[in-house]
Amino acid sequence: MRETPEEVSGLQELLDASIGQSTKHLRNIITDERRLDAEELVQVLTGMCTLNLATVTQSGEPRISAVDGHFLHARWVFSTAGSAAKARHLKVRPAASISYVDGERVGVFSHGQVEFLTPEHPDFDEIEAHLVAHYGSSPSTWADDIVYARLQPTWMVGYAFDKAALQTK
Repeated sequence: MRETPEEVSGLQELLDASIGQSTKHLRNIITDERRLDAEELVQVLTGMCTLNLATVTQSGEPRISAVDGHFLHARWVFSTAGSAAKARHLKVRPAASISYVDGERVGVFSHGQVEFLTPEHPDFDEIEAHLVAHYGSSPSTWADDIVYARLQPTWMVGYAFDKAALQTK
C-alpha cells in the first residue's frame, strides 16, 4: 500500500460518488455488504493484477485487451508497447475503462482518462522503482517503444461477494 491518507480519502469520495451515480441494477448487485471501501481496496489490490483494458478504435468500435496493472496511489498504472493498438487508441482517445476481476473474490470497475508518463513526469521514478522491484527489470528494457500509462479515474466501484473471506493477495 503506497496511498497517503489524502489519496485514500479521495478514493473514498470517488467510490461514494460512483455508486451514487450508478443504476439501480448495479446497486442491487454491489450492495452495502459487498461494496469495498477505499481502505479495503488498497489492502486487496497489491502486487500485479491482470486488468481488462477497454479502448475505442477510430471508427468507434470497442477493443479489449489485458495488461499487467498495479494499483499505486489509488490509480491503475500499466505499461505496454507504444506500437500496440491499445497505446495508439489511447494517444488519440484517452477515455478508457479498466476492470479487475478475481472470480467472486473481488471485482473493481473503473472509467476515466489515461495519461502517459514519461521519465520527466514527477511520479515516474517511483512507478519505475515499483515495477523494477516487482519484475526484476524495468519494463522500458523489454522493447524499444514501451510506454507507461495511468488511468485517472472518474468513476470506480469495488465489489467482493464475501467481504468476510476477503484476504489480500
